[in-house]
Amino acid sequence: MQVVIGIALVLAAASVAGAGPLDTPGAMKALNCSACHGFAGQSAGDTMPILAGLWPEYFKKAIADYASGKRPSTEMEPYAKQVIQFGVDDYAVYFGGLKREPTKIAVDATAAGRGRAAAQPCVICHGPDGRGDRAKLIPDLAGQPPGYLKNQMMLFREDKRSPGDPSLKAIKELMKSLSDDTMSDLAAYYSSVR
Repeated sequence: MQVVIGIALVLAAASVAGAGPLDTPGAMKALNCSACHGFAGQSAGDTMPILAGLWPEYFKKAIADYASGKRPSTEMEPYAKQVIQFGVDDYAVYFGGLKREPTKIAVDATAAGRGRAAAQPCVICHGPDGRGDRAKLIPDLAGQPPGYLKNQMMLFREDKRSPGDPSLKAIKELMKSLSDDTMSDLAAYYSSVR
């Protein structure tokens, strides 16, 4: 009951003060995402991606892939279906309109240096600073939590992220050639990019 009263007071205060963080389209819908991805998509954890600043078209593709099972995740599939039901465009515009704050998870500078040196094959798709390619829906890796980045590399290596997708064959082959230590270094590097 106290939580409900607290939320009501915050919402009332925001409406009195004018436009606030919950006034933009999709903000109220996206509150359910904050349990894992942090308020306003600013994940504080090491294993959850930061959604703030995510390109709307990339967000929509990821949600569609989770909802259809193309990108398997027992955690995300039901939420992705909910996002589609409630209006994926509102969520996508909301998260896309937020400024991404880089993760606050500290990384070892030596590991990040090794990762930078090992990142040359990644530059082909993700660019020299890991900012991705919006037109090709290649995501921006910069400032994401290192644990999340390493986990995604491992999922690619094991063909558990978008299994069987022929468009991801090259990255999956690359990931198979990397040691766990090199993946950790790459994750540290891309996480440290500001």
